[in-house]
Amino acid sequence: MISGKARQYILYGLGGSGVLAGLLALPPAALAVGLPTVTFGVADANTPAQVSTALQVLFLLTILSIAPTILLMTTCFTRIVIVLGFVRQAMGTQNMPPTQIVIGLSLFLTFFVMSPTFNTINDEALQPYLAGKMDQQAAFDKALVPMRNFMFSHVKEEELSLLSGITLENRPNDRSAIPTMTLIPAYMLSELKIAFQMGFMIYIPFLVIDMIVASILMSMGMMMLPPVIISLPFKLLLFVLVDGWGLVVGSLVKSLK
Repeated sequence: MISGKARQYILYGLGGSGVLAGLLALPPAALAVGLPTVTFGVADANTPAQVSTALQVLFLLTILSIAPTILLMTTCFTRIVIVLGFVRQAMGTQNMPPTQIVIGLSLFLTFFVMSPTFNTINDEALQPYLAGKMDQQAAFDKALVPMRNFMFSHVKEEELSLLSGITLENRPNDRSAIPTMTLIPAYMLSELKIAFQMGFMIYIPFLVIDMIVASILMSMGMMMLPPVIISLPFKLLLFVLVDGWGLVVGSLVKSLK
């Protein structure tokens, strides 16, 4: 017989073999642990209510699958991640910082910038809905108002006029007349435009360094040596001396306030 202390050591042993050996050494009664089961059935719908419920479940699953995309495209994530990507390409550091770091920093900066909007949604829509003071439709309408206000505060008039002219028959007189499905692509186009403008400004100092290094190498007759190899340390030095990350992140946050 295996003592209780030995069984404890076996159960908490490292590695799959140790765990398996400990389980096999235990009596069958000790292994009788209830595990939860999840069942999913497909059956014919006999009533309109069952069909409606099935369609609601299907719609909910569809929304949940695209929810991250909707959340990212209606926030400032697009501008931040594109600008940080331009910074990495302008320096010519290939995959430094890694893509995971760029996306992670973009997400946290997005939460930082969007925190007032998210807090408003939580106070005015989510908490009343969880408390049973508001139904689904009312909560959704309440949550949509802060997001629309944020997008309206950053969308450009040119992009909004372009999308409104394509989707709407008459020119809208105020914000309430612009549908959300028209506002979102206009906001995304505006974010892309601003991000590329900021990327152009970021490229200029690094481009100047590349041109200076290339001119020096050509004057020295070292035309076979790639200028990027020589200019990369100087670009990194310039970026560190001027506190590049602080300037870029500060400019991004200020542009979104």
